[in-house]
Amino acid sequence: MEHSWGIDHLEKIVLEAEAIRKVAPFLMERSLHRPLIVADQNTSDAAGKALIESLQSQGLQGELCLLEPNAAGDVVADEQAVVQLLLEVKPGTTDGLIAVGAGTIHDIVRFVSHKTGIPFISVPTAPSVDGFTSAGAPLIIRGIKKTVAAVPPIAIFADLHILMQAPQPLIAAGFGDMLGKYTSLFDWKVSRLTGGEPYNEQAANITEQALQSCVRHAAQIGQRTEEGVRVLMTALIESGIAMLMFGQSHPASGAEHHLSHYWEMEYLRRGSRALLHGAKVGVACAEISRLYHAAVDEGIFPGRQPNVLSEHGGQIREWMAEVPSASRIRELLALAGGPSTLEELGIDEELFAESLREAHLVRYNRHTLLRALNEA
Repeated sequence: MEHSWGIDHLEKIVLEAEAIRKVAPFLMERSLHRPLIVADQNTSDAAGKALIESLQSQGLQGELCLLEPNAAGDVVADEQAVVQLLLEVKPGTTDGLIAVGAGTIHDIVRFVSHKTGIPFISVPTAPSVDGFTSAGAPLIIRGIKKTVAAVPPIAIFADLHILMQAPQPLIAAGFGDMLGKYTSLFDWKVSRLTGGEPYNEQAANITEQALQSCVRHAAQIGQRTEEGVRVLMTALIESGIAMLMFGQSHPASGAEHHLSHYWEMEYLRRGSRALLHGAKVGVACAEISRLYHAAVDEGIFPGRQPNVLSEHGGQIREWMAEVPSASRIRELLALAGGPSTLEELGIDEELFAESLREAHLVRYNRHTLLRALNEA
């Protein structure tokens, strides 16, 4: 199926089997004849080589930039990766960038696209994150995660056959990223109520519907059926569209993402192998749900009840009733084949306790319930 969204910049979304064959005709329409294909070793094997063959068969010259992993063995969206890509762009010659991969590769490419003014095209290799259409790039700068201005792709070509071949942990991570919307949508309403933050009903509804469609298809997603993968990728793209419409990440990122970012920075500091973003978000969503239900439903924080609960308790309880329990969220994560507990994820108790106390500082401009609990 093909979509044309009324969003400036993003012209075309193709989600179907053999979508990769439609990249060359699109490049020719746009007179982009010398693209740089950006991948890592895994995503080059999954789709990069096939894409280059497809481009060459139609008379286009495509060069490959293989991003190098860091000392821990991960490709990370940091200064080194950005500089590597900038050095491989040929000024006056490279006229397009093609991100072949998942979240990290897209973040590196979207930032370089923004800085060079060279348009980029998205070829996802796994339905693992909702950031394919994002206009911001979360980069690790001197060990600290910062979201910086970037651009969305001009087109997305999501090939169902390639997506279905993605390793199960990546598919489960995409599902975890979507489940995180349970707490992000809750936190967004809280931040509007208590911090006067901007809110958009349409963006919230798009995100909510995308989330519910994933929950209905959790078993098919876990089984990697064509329908399950199509539903998941559609939801991830729609969640990204909601953020693009709103202009910020509020619809899709609350306290569960702040925990995930905190863990990511700590793992980098330790020199440990990175955990999948969506896997962290899914488990963090279960933990935030547990914390929030305890605070709101059971009121088990005597002496540190935040003002927001005394002032807006009725409304917040009503919203909290729509957030599933931690055990239900864990059940869904397991159904999709991903980790559902801190132990399975590999987050130790000390790091978890520290992150609950400090993760709200990662995005201190957001008035989440986690921030309110910590400041009470």
